[in-house]
Amino acid sequence: MNYSYKGKILISTPDISGDIFSRSVVLIIEHDNMGAYGLILNKKNHLMSSKLLELFGFNVEVYEGGPVENDRISFIVKGNPITEKYTKIEDEFYLTEDIEEIVSSIIDDKLPVENVKVFSGYSGWSANQLDREIQNKMWTPVEIYNLDYTLPNDQSLWKKIMQNLGGDFLLWANSPEDVSMN
Repeated sequence: MNYSYKGKILISTPDISGDIFSRSVVLIIEHDNMGAYGLILNKKNHLMSSKLLELFGFNVEVYEGGPVENDRISFIVKGNPITEKYTKIEDEFYLTEDIEEIVSSIIDDKLPVENVKVFSGYSGWSANQLDREIQNKMWTPVEIYNLDYTLPNDQSLWKKIMQNLGGDFLLWANSPEDVSMN
C-alpha cells in the first residue's frame, strides 16, 4: 500500500454485474496495510427501513453499508460526539456502533434524526485488495469537500459526482442502469 484512501470517496465504474457496488458511492473509513473498510452512501435498504419504522415509530432510512455483516448496524452522525465509542470521520462527522446511545438520544430529542445516517453492514477489502481494484479502474477515488454524509442520498449522488468529473465520466453518468443495453 502506497497511499491511504481513508476519508476519500470512491465511485464505482458501471459494469454489467448488477451487484451491490454497481453505481455505488463509498466513503472509506479506514485504509491501511491490513485492508480497508467503508460504507456505501447511496443504497437504501427499504426492508430494514420499514422494520425500524415499526420498531421506533418514526421514519429512519437505513442504507446498505455493504455486503459484509448485514446484521451489523452503524451510524454516521453529524455534530459533537454523544458517545465515547466513535471514530472521527472529519470535523463535523463521526461513526459509531453505539445503538443504545444513538437511539435514546433521538428519542429524548438530544439528537435530531436528520443528523444521523443508519447503515446495515459494511464494505471491506483485504490487504492490497482495494489498491488492486483502483488500479483495475473498478473504483475512481474522488476528493469531495463539504459532502453531508447524513443527507438522504440515492442513485442521483453517483450520477452527480460522475457529471462533476466531466470528460469520459459524463458518458457513464448518462448511461442506462443496465450498461449492456447501451
